[in-house]
Amino acid sequence: MAGANAARAKKRQVSETKGVGSAGEREDRQRNNLGDKQRRADLAPAPPRRSKSAEGSPSRPPLPDLLRRLVRQEREDTLAVKLLPRVVFTLAAGYTLFYVGSSSASAFIGVCLVLVLALAGWFLRHRGQLVLALISTPVTLALTGYMATVAEVARGGPGGAITGQAVFGYWALTGMALLGAWMLKDHPGRRGITVVIADVVLIFAAFVGTLFPVVAVPIGFLGIVAVLMIRGRGFTAMHQRTKTVLALPARIRARMGKGS
Repeated sequence: MAGANAARAKKRQVSETKGVGSAGEREDRQRNNLGDKQRRADLAPAPPRRSKSAEGSPSRPPLPDLLRRLVRQEREDTLAVKLLPRVVFTLAAGYTLFYVGSSSASAFIGVCLVLVLALAGWFLRHRGQLVLALISTPVTLALTGYMATVAEVARGGPGGAITGQAVFGYWALTGMALLGAWMLKDHPGRRGITVVIADVVLIFAAFVGTLFPVVAVPIGFLGIVAVLMIRGRGFTAMHQRTKTVLALPARIRARMGKGS
């Protein structure tokens, strides 16, 4: 029995030493494999870096490529198809303005005014009501001045003081309509439409002034005040305040009756 036990103990020791050896070999193999992988990764070439244009962000084509696309004018190339007419019209407009402006001093001044107006229109492209009011104002000034001059010539007058006073009065009323529409902080309606309505009333007053020159400016003044009050809800506020003033004596009597 003792011999059998000793044999079993030796077998166990041998199996344990084999297990330890096999585990050590496995660890060495794993280390070698990791080392080989690291060496391969170091020796492998680095992947090419993606540029921003390759990732999908829009990039402008180089100049030779753009010229080639402009010359070819392929239907699928929307950039080239839209860009070529713009370039042609821009060059034609620039040459025309240069040719007209270099002809005389008055033409040069006219070209400068056109460019200033175009620039102002570009900056005011999102302010439609203001543009409408600025267009309506000079048209009204021109019409009222023309009517005043024609009426004075038709009456056979000298065309001096009376016409000048009427035109100055129309200018003042037109500026009053333009400023009155923008004086209110919270305008209930559209400000440009308010100015247009006031200008129409002023043109009607100028037409009446061709027959009765004395009443033209007062009619225009009253008409513009009425338009500004109606469009700005001034009549509603005035009506409410009038009711408050008329109801004040009744409130005073009621308080006096309660006190007694």
